[in-house]
Amino acid sequence: MPELRRRNRRDGAGRGRAWRGGDGPRGDGAPPPDALPPDIAALAAELRPVLGDDGLITELSRRRTYESDGLAAYRSVPAMVALPASTDEVVQVVRACAERGIPLVPRGAGTGLSGGALPHPDGVLIGLSRMRRILDVDVANQRITVEPGVTNAAVSRAVAEHNLYYAPDPSSQIVCSIGGNVAENSGGAHCLKYGFTTNHVLGCELVLPSGELVEVGATTLDPPGYDLRGLLIGSEGTLGVVTKVTLRLLRRPESVHTLVADFDSPASAGDAVSAIIAAGIVPAAVEMMDNLAIRASEEDAAAGFTLDAGAALIVELDGPDAECDAAFAEVVALCQEAGSSNIRIADDADERARIWRGRKAAFAAMGRLAPDYLVQDGVIPRTRLGECLARIAEMAAEADLRVANVFHAGDGNLHPLVLFDSTRPGESERAESLSTRIAELCVSFGGSLSGEHGIGADKACSMPKMFGEDDLAVMDRVRAAFDPDGRCNPDKVLPTPRLCGERPGPYRPHPLEAAGVIERM
Repeated sequence: MPELRRRNRRDGAGRGRAWRGGDGPRGDGAPPPDALPPDIAALAAELRPVLGDDGLITELSRRRTYESDGLAAYRSVPAMVALPASTDEVVQVVRACAERGIPLVPRGAGTGLSGGALPHPDGVLIGLSRMRRILDVDVANQRITVEPGVTNAAVSRAVAEHNLYYAPDPSSQIVCSIGGNVAENSGGAHCLKYGFTTNHVLGCELVLPSGELVEVGATTLDPPGYDLRGLLIGSEGTLGVVTKVTLRLLRRPESVHTLVADFDSPASAGDAVSAIIAAGIVPAAVEMMDNLAIRASEEDAAAGFTLDAGAALIVELDGPDAECDAAFAEVVALCQEAGSSNIRIADDADERARIWRGRKAAFAAMGRLAPDYLVQDGVIPRTRLGECLARIAEMAAEADLRVANVFHAGDGNLHPLVLFDSTRPGESERAESLSTRIAELCVSFGGSLSGEHGIGADKACSMPKMFGEDDLAVMDRVRAAFDPDGRCNPDKVLPTPRLCGERPGPYRPHPLEAAGVIERM
């Protein structure tokens, strides 16, 4: 099996580490770059009549387009790329891979930030971007059925005329796909009140790794029987390939109020968050940005953020007019009591959109601060935000790197962005080490490795820091029930020797265990 290796950025694109195999330099007598291994060549010959020339990619130069997802620190060129345009074509691709024992990796829009769609160098990457039809809109029952390639934002656009919308709203919602959202159980800025993808998916159609087509879930949110729908959501493409999704829609709220409160530090902004939640108020969204993130976002999106603020807190409330008005006035007062130096209130929908454009531009804007970044996705108890952010700052100083913070403050879902330049010797290694330590720091604070980006290849080797061997073995058995041969998105989520080398470090008790709050059975 190929092994993980590190390589320098090539021609200024991408960075970090990649799988060995299939893309190295040619020596004398080496096969042509586009030459395929015999099993892949046979598979391509079988599938070309099914997919057509537009749906099958074998040329090395075009395969390189798919070598990473949004986490470009991890790269691997797939042996072949299949772009099915229908459920039937997905079935035929998966079945053909199963018959030959060839690994497969599903891919949505490629915006994931955990290496979840990292290709296997000996396998087929199945891109679902051509499957972007809206199949049914049921206004009366507030649901919609779509193919996996439909973008998140397109769902809300499709039902806007009916005063409906789809609640999960990742920062990449204008490009990320519903299939990818299902794989990662994506959330977004409004997950504090409205939850994650799993709270809004009624049912899915998927192709199992064997090629069998099945359906999970129902037309109601909580049908009887085993919750296979819930098991599928967040499984990161390891249990099959999703081909159809039925989503729950919500009615637009009567009233929406949004503010941006400036604070001297993230710690004081965190105090405001705690005060808001303690008052019994459940905002639709509570987002925080530190000064680095503010400056990058403002340069990119010109949202009107205060450049010298230590932290900016975006709070949005929605609901019935009278209820929303009263709660919003209380939020303003609580922010002032926590030390906010300036509070900007959105006067209309355009101003609100400008604020959110600034928040959602933050990740992409990091390119203005550094040529490369790694982002983590850990979750910590909300009450420990200030303490954790202070420790992250100390760790960044020790590594001689900068870390920008932009995150969902309401539920403690951090998104620290480690900024670096991979052309500087040793900086990539320091950045990767710091990024991993930050993820594991979140676990030590009584939290989790990931809140919504997924484990993927990026955090799989840290799973033993959070789960014991028995826990991981149970997860592995669940996965094997769907994929006994381990061919569906291999080396993701769970640690493997191929990905992590020898078995990762020993299990350490979760902080809640150490505190006697929970007991492992």
